[in-house]
Order: sequence, then C-alpha cells, then structure tokens
Amino acid sequence: MLVADDHPLFRNGVINLLRTTDDLRVVGEASTGEEAIALASSLQPDLILMDIRMPGCNGIEATRQILEKHSHMQILILTMFKDDQSVFAAIRAGARGYVLKDADEIELIQSIRMVGNGGAVFGSDIASRMIHYFSNPAPVEPLMDASLSELTKREREILERIAEGDSNAQIAFRLHLSTKTVANYVSTILNKLQVVDRSEAGRLVKKMRDEDQLDLT
Repeated sequence: MLVADDHPLFRNGVINLLRTTDDLRVVGEASTGEEAIALASSLQPDLILMDIRMPGCNGIEATRQILEKHSHMQILILTMFKDDQSVFAAIRAGARGYVLKDADEIELIQSIRMVGNGGAVFGSDIASRMIHYFSNPAPVEPLMDASLSELTKREREILERIAEGDSNAQIAFRLHLSTKTVANYVSTILNKLQVVDRSEAGRLVKKMRDEDQLDLT
C-alpha cells in the first residue's frame, strides 16, 4: 500500500496504525500528488490511500492520472473534505472509496480492506450525504463563490485562459511566465476549485459565464 498525504504527523500516524495489522503492508509514502504518481509507477502498490489537498497536483488529479496508466490499482480517498463536489470529483476520477479523516481506526482499516478486496466504500457521513443527494437531486455546483474567492488575481487570469482553451505554453507566452510556473498555477487552481482537470475547470467557467454567474475580472 502507498500512503499519500502532505501532513507528516497524520501520515505517520496512519502508517503506524497499519503496521499493527497482519495483512496490510505499507510499501511507500508520498507528500505530493506528483510523488504519488511516480511511486505508483515504481512501486506498483495494490492500493493507494490518497489525500485530496496536497501541494502541486491534487489527490483527485493524481488519482485520475494513476488509474489511466494502472487501472488495476485501487484508490481510497482519505480527506477532511466532505462537500458534494469533492466526493463526486473523486468518484469521476476513479476512486473506489471515500473516507473522512475523523473516521475511527476500525472504520479506516475496514474501509482499506474492503477497497483492497475490490469493493467500494464510503464513510457513514459521506454515504448519508449521497443518499440525500440522490433522494433529492439538485445540480452540483463545483464552482462555488467561496472557492472562486480563494483565487488570486493571477490565478483568475490563468483560469480565464484555461476557459479559452489555451495550453500551458500559450498561457506562459501570453502572461510572460515560464511553462513550469504556469503548470504550478494550474495545479493550485484545480486544488482550490476541487475539479478533476483543466478541461472540467474550463467547462464549468463557460457554463457559469453563460448563466451570468461568473466574472473573473
């Protein structure tokens, strides 16, 4: 198993918990999405315990990239975020489970075993939210005002270019930045908006703009 979380104390706590079991073995740990992607390729873990909010590439994007290349791997999201947009973005990316960090030790270990055996699992709070959502369907708005308010002026400029379909290289040329700097900005934007990739971010911006709900200036 690979454990990906940017908080060392929490990550170490989870690893120490897993070491108390006879059937769960940790083969590596990552503190960023990029590290998780690289270690997934080199270590080939059966299961990855993935945080969402990490520096650089977020856990949802890392999940999508990993499963594109290694569809046999199972990924269980372990996060503090319980909003609908994060849950559904994780599911769309291919995660097999979604558990909150305040879950007790027994629930976490049982969830890991269930996902490791090919099942799907959601924490009790997440499951009740999903039942409520499907019982009372309402449009999920991934771009919320609170999320947009987190964006800096530069991030809004780059989000505008993403919505126009510009590549990182084109954005870098237009804004006089390096391609690597733009890539870092894009990862941060996806993190803040909790969307899977730049295509989804662009589509959502266009949708909200068409509905006169968005102004990036």
